[in-house]
Amino acid sequence: MAVKSADPQARHEESVITAERINRFGLLARRVTAASAREPITVSYPVTGETIGNVPRCDEQDLRSAARRARASQKEWARRSIAQRARVLLRFHDLVLRRQSEGLDIIQLENGKSRVQAFEEIMATATAARYYARSARSHLRQRRRGGAMPVLTSTRELRKPRGLVGFIVPWNYPLTLGITDALAAIMAGNAVLIKPDHQTPFSTLWAVELLEQAGLPPDVATVVTGDGAELGPPIVECVDFLMFTGSTRVGKLVAAQAGERLLECSMELGGKNAMLVLADASLRRVIDGALVGTFSNAGQLCIAMERIYVHSSLHDVFVQRLAERAAELRIGGGLDWSKDVGPLISRQQLERVNAHVEDAVEKGATVRAGGRARPDIGPLFYEPTVLANVTSEMRCFGEETFGPVVSVYPFDDEDEAIDLINDGPYGLNASVWTRDTGRGRRIAERIDAGTVNVNEPYAAAFGSTDAPMGGMKQSGVGRRHGAYGIQKYTEPQTIAVQRLLPVTPPMHWDGKVYATALSAGLRLMRRTPGLR
Repeated sequence: MAVKSADPQARHEESVITAERINRFGLLARRVTAASAREPITVSYPVTGETIGNVPRCDEQDLRSAARRARASQKEWARRSIAQRARVLLRFHDLVLRRQSEGLDIIQLENGKSRVQAFEEIMATATAARYYARSARSHLRQRRRGGAMPVLTSTRELRKPRGLVGFIVPWNYPLTLGITDALAAIMAGNAVLIKPDHQTPFSTLWAVELLEQAGLPPDVATVVTGDGAELGPPIVECVDFLMFTGSTRVGKLVAAQAGERLLECSMELGGKNAMLVLADASLRRVIDGALVGTFSNAGQLCIAMERIYVHSSLHDVFVQRLAERAAELRIGGGLDWSKDVGPLISRQQLERVNAHVEDAVEKGATVRAGGRARPDIGPLFYEPTVLANVTSEMRCFGEETFGPVVSVYPFDDEDEAIDLINDGPYGLNASVWTRDTGRGRRIAERIDAGTVNVNEPYAAAFGSTDAPMGGMKQSGVGRRHGAYGIQKYTEPQTIAVQRLLPVTPPMHWDGKVYATALSAGLRLMRRTPGLR
């Protein structure tokens, strides 16, 4: 089936790479301090391949210099009250919404995604800023804890900022992943050192610019740009906590480096996410959800759906309708709201998607929609693709494709379908579709994934900023969002004050008398309600 695209003539009438925009990217690039005179990194517009700007290619010395500046700024920032920090984040929230048109342009120009999907990043960033500004006092407050000896021991738990937190972030959601985790760390009193992907640095730089305009002191949020393989190891060496978002393969390498320092880290990694469509599901709602869940950001989304298990009573009509709707999606570029699916980020990503589809077809899979690159639209476009008859020997069966490709499988037995979903190394996100939401919740509890959405592909769970989000198994360690999402950037400290009698006896006491008395006290506490 042919996929709709923008009119090629209209696409070339006026370039979106204007002198004004190139100048703006140049100003953002100046926020990166680099002493080295190495060849800069060129950033391209994925829709056409045109250059939109350059950023410094930082080396290890540049990174360590940035880390020193951040540490120096952190001490003063940590002394500010939570209320003072919150005011900065709320002003940032307002600036993001007020200047969203500029932010949307930047996201689209360096990433290529459609404007409505770029808006998801604006929304997620504003939401995270508001949430942590409003909730940090509760998450970080001192808490009374049960003492060693009731009445005689007073114990409190404090939360202290770790110091300097490092962030290694990917290209697929350059604003959301470039700044929202860092907002929580900043709100907790830390300084942050952010290394965006070399393909998409400008969204992070824009966000840091807005933070400083909102009142964040210089260098509390510092950005370095360069190659991940070169800068990753020294980042691990010079920070006090690390947040990494990316592939499982690279995550394992980073975790091994962090382990040598006993450095704590949080990671969101790969996924092979599944939808489960039960026999009573609304086909109209499921098709709408499948299109969004599979083809948002051209499938370049860690929590996107790559597998759909459909009850056999609905399978054939589901595949037909999904293929028809996928073929109607509008693929193309531009900075307006008229496109549904943008390009892939790079030639490497295009080759991976193409290899997965070709491998599946060679081994017997059926292409029900899409299945080919579209160089007539632009160098990195690939049609939204629906595959049937996919089997376990095909690469797309178990490997993460990270592109606009989904495989559909029939099932008869619900337990067997859940086992199929749980089979494999990943456990990031899943989706269950049924008219009976109570049943949907019960099934969701049986799926081994960090987030499970009922009657929604991914946004309901990700958008619930008060709840933790992350992966099980090889899809990650730790969580973002919620209390965990800010508390992980702190060190818990216990302060206990002892009154009158000591917990441990002085050396000259009769040990047997002490043990007898304490044993009687322990037996009494065993029978006393309310004592922990």
